[in-house]
Amino acid sequence: MEIRDLLNPQSVVPRLRATSKKQALQDLARRAAEITEQQERTIFDVLMERERLGTTGVGNGIAIPHGKLPTLDRLYGLFARLERPVDFDSIDEQPVDLIFLLLAPETAGADHLKALARVSRLLRDKGACDKLRGTEEAEALYALLTESAAPDAA
Repeated sequence: MEIRDLLNPQSVVPRLRATSKKQALQDLARRAAEITEQQERTIFDVLMERERLGTTGVGNGIAIPHGKLPTLDRLYGLFARLERPVDFDSIDEQPVDLIFLLLAPETAGADHLKALARVSRLLRDKGACDKLRGTEEAEALYALLTESAAPDAA
């Protein structure tokens, strides 16, 4: 599972304006609805239900909200760089400015876990995150996200 399998250039948001976790998730649900052709409210409800189980704010300014929808046919990703960090109830209590949303079919099973692991690996790389934070164009962010996901050369 590679990042390029989850994202396309239209699913990268270079400057998301949000003042709260809820507002960020609402905006991301709206954008995800356009990409996935699913109901915005259904996506938002799935994301909020997951947040009630425990925060997806994983630390270091990063959140990976995710959920499963029965009507999806494949995995979808959406990346957003926030204009200003927001409180996300993160495990390290630091605000979040990089969000990678992941939506999967209910039948995804191992593929969903592989995708979460791949996104987590990418966003644990401090250098990659520094580059993402220093880039304001959607095309450049997409290139960084998919380039970082390329297999290492031998």
